[in-house]
Amino acid sequence: MRWLSKFIYHKLLGWKVTGFSDFDSVKKAVIIAVPHTSWHDFYIGVLLRSVVGIKSNFVGKKALFTFPFGFFFRALGGAPVIRKSNENQVEAIARLFDEHEVFRMAMAPEGTRKKVDKWRTGFYYIAKTANVPIVMFTLDFKNKENKFSEPFYPTDDKEADFKFMKSFYEGVVGKVPEYS
Repeated sequence: MRWLSKFIYHKLLGWKVTGFSDFDSVKKAVIIAVPHTSWHDFYIGVLLRSVVGIKSNFVGKKALFTFPFGFFFRALGGAPVIRKSNENQVEAIARLFDEHEVFRMAMAPEGTRKKVDKWRTGFYYIAKTANVPIVMFTLDFKNKENKFSEPFYPTDDKEADFKFMKSFYEGVVGKVPEYS
């Protein structure tokens, strides 16, 4: 299956992967994809994880993981979040990192495919709470490139951390340029 993904990704679609590649050394991480501007990001991401040979995950509410779609979502790397009434979402998701030997959670910090002025902060606090690095990657449709950053551990300076992360994405253009 991996050879087919590589053929589609590289030969048919003309994409390339650059940057960090030692994913065997990073068993747990929050992986953020920017800019998220189109539904096309999904299949590029699915192909990408096969091309680079990493298992990645996503989270969803428990109801998504019941019949008839539960098997499909789990096969794609989904993990249900079971919230306790007195627990916030960040803590519930951070707990998943403790429950798995390998858990790389992918998400889009914009929280939508539309243009946003500010990123949501949940991914940042999940990484801090779970004590895992953030790995950034681009969805650069202009250059047909997915570039990965080195793993980055958030500090106690949120403003500086966000400035650093956003600088990684400077000049990156999504599928829908006006939403980038």
